[in-house]
This record gives sequence, C-alpha cells and structure tokens, in this order.
Amino acid sequence: MKTRTLGRSNLEVSSLGLGCMGMSDFYSGRDEEESIRTIHRSLELGVTFLDTADMYGVGRNEELVGRAVKDRRDAVVLATKFGNVRSEDGQFLGVNGRPEYVRSACEASLRRLGVDHIDLYYQHRVDPNTPIEETVGAMAELVREGKVRYIGLSEAAPATIRRAHAVHPVTALQTEYSLWSRDVEDEILPVCRELGIGFVPYSPLGRGFLTGQIRRFEDLAEDDYRRFSPRFQGENFQKNLDLVERIREIAAARNVQPSQLALAWLLAQGDDIVPIPGTKRTVYLEENVGALDIELTPEELGRIDEAAPKGAAAGSRYPEANMSSLNL
Repeated sequence: MKTRTLGRSNLEVSSLGLGCMGMSDFYSGRDEEESIRTIHRSLELGVTFLDTADMYGVGRNEELVGRAVKDRRDAVVLATKFGNVRSEDGQFLGVNGRPEYVRSACEASLRRLGVDHIDLYYQHRVDPNTPIEETVGAMAELVREGKVRYIGLSEAAPATIRRAHAVHPVTALQTEYSLWSRDVEDEILPVCRELGIGFVPYSPLGRGFLTGQIRRFEDLAEDDYRRFSPRFQGENFQKNLDLVERIREIAAARNVQPSQLALAWLLAQGDDIVPIPGTKRTVYLEENVGALDIELTPEELGRIDEAAPKGAAAGSRYPEANMSSLNL
C-alpha cells in the first residue's frame, strides 16, 4: 500500500482511507458483520486509515470500529470527530465546541473505541458560539496528555483554519471534495497548502453518485438520507446523471470503473490529499483500492476537467438548513 504524510506532521497514513459512517447511519442496508469483514479486509489490503465520528449512529459506529480493531490496534490510524451533538434518538441538537465538551466528548469516544488514544481528532463542525482558539486550546491539552496524537478540523473557513493553526498545528482538514464538489480549490485548499495542512476529502464519490450505480431516484431506499439532498432531487438528479455519464465514458475508454476514475483524479490533485471513500461492503472496497494503480495522463486529466468543471454539479451539497454550518 502506498502511503502519504498529512501536511507537515509525522502522521503517515495509507494513500486511501476508509469512511465508516455508512456502516451505522444515513444509508440503508446496514449489516454489522459485513461491515466488520470490510474493515478487516481493508487492513489486509493496507487501507489502515479509518474514519468515524461520535455522531454516526449516535456512538454505535465508534463501537463497531472499536470491535473491528480490538486485536489489531497497532495496525490502524484511527480518526474520529466531535462537535455535532445528537440525542439518543438521533435528533440533531446543535454544534458544541466548548472546552469542557471537547474533553468529555474525547473521553466518551475513547471508551466506545476501546483505545487509550485517538490518532487524529477532528472538530466535526465549527461552533459559531465558541471562539476557535478555545476549542483548539482544549484539543491541544488532549495532545499534551497523550489522549490525542494529532488534531484536525472539518468544514472550516480559511480564516478559521489560520486562527486554529496559530494555537496548535492542525494536521488535517476534512472537507467534501470530488468531481462534483470542487469549490475548495478556490481558497480552502490553497490555505491548507500554505500552512502545511493535509487535506482529507470526504464523499470523494459524491455520496455514491459518481460510481454510476445510482440511475434513478427510486434506487434510493426510503430511509436513505440522500433522498433529502438537493443534488438527488428533481431536475438536479438528471443533470448530475448527465455529468456522471460523461465520467463513465472516459472511464470506459480507460477500461476502469467510474468510481476508480473519480478517485484517481482526486489522488492526482496532490500528494497532500488522502480521500476516505465510504463503503460497508468488501466488493466496493476492493474496487476503490484499484484506483491507486491508475496513473492518469495529462490528456486524461484534461478530459476529466472538461467533463466535470468546477461548479458542474446541480444543486447544493446539503439541504439549505444544513448549509449554514459549513465553512465557518
């Protein structure tokens, strides 16, 4: 497995990570036994960078990941997140970045994961009511105590990233980035590169749309949260399907899957980029790993840019109510 170092830190991770969210929440067809098999297969293939969060399944995803790596802790780089608060029944209660909450959330994640330290601890969303300096200061204390090795942010604005990094080195920024979400290229990615912060794209396959497997809105189960995503609704669905078809044609010419082409394009955007495609099935995990063997030519990269230019996707990334929590 090829590896990459996140930013200017000493945190070396597999060039591709594994997003574990869908194993416990938001998508349909969950099977914990298959999910654990997928994590174990991931480690066999060298994909050792595992990503979870305390909000996924209201803690259940951390527990699942903890069970999967219980006897192989030294083989993995564990990343989890705090800040999005949910009730026991899953209701979203807001964002909390207060120092006392940072500590209690970390302690709870350590218990659920069954480990004595977290390798990379992210603030999942920026708390608009708590100065970022206070939140990061509390995260820095956890580093000094050995409970956390490195810290990260998710969906933070350039100015916030700078302020956070001035308090304690930020190792990675996790934000959506893919062929249909390229807005980070304007300001956020350049700031990360200026400061030496690694970039971890989530949803690098456009929540599954870029795989080419979703052809109709009806393909989404009733309990699939993508039914509420603007990009999967109405006219946006067809426009985005047209974009995927262009990607599919380029992939077919290369004799690879659309998902592999999308990941290979993302990996080609810089050695500081480590995508974390999510899956709960081994077949798709193995397909994603195949992207690491694809070297795209300048001509192919040009064709992809032409097929999926910045702003090509129709619809916002999240419903309007959720967009306000991004890039604060």
